[in-house]
Amino acid sequence: MQNYIILVSIVIYLCLYIIIMNDEAFKLIGITIVAAFIIYMVIKMFQLQVKVVEGLANQDDSATAATSGEAGTSTSYAAAIKAQVVKLQDELLISKYRKDYENAIINLDDYISFLMIKQSLNMKVDGDVKSNIEAINSLNSLNSAKVSLNVTMKFLDSQ
Repeated sequence: MQNYIILVSIVIYLCLYIIIMNDEAFKLIGITIVAAFIIYMVIKMFQLQVKVVEGLANQDDSATAATSGEAGTSTSYAAAIKAQVVKLQDELLISKYRKDYENAIINLDDYISFLMIKQSLNMKVDGDVKSNIEAINSLNSLNSAKVSLNVTMKFLDSQ
């Protein structure tokens, strides 16, 4: 901070000297104000960089000691996840709409099965190998969806 004061005072003395020696006073005053503003911004930027490291604000030492490392935040992380689970339970009302959810999952499973049949029948044996590989990848994606629906149904049954 002392360097800043010294620098500003030197700029002011130089400006006064130039004003006395030259008749372009207003230009020099403007240049001096702009220079002082730039110097001020550079100093503030360096002070800000000390406070902020890689986009993360520094915490106080007491908070850092309590939540340091991976395990330090696991309690709050688990609590946040539990809060989201409770929120979803409140939104879905599984006990009230269980039968509707089961019907939707069963219908989706049937729909995916029919899509798999259609995809299998649309493959051309004498066609391009690349298009057949894409069709097989599509079948695999549909199969993964069926597995996901089965897992979802098992979870719904456990509730």
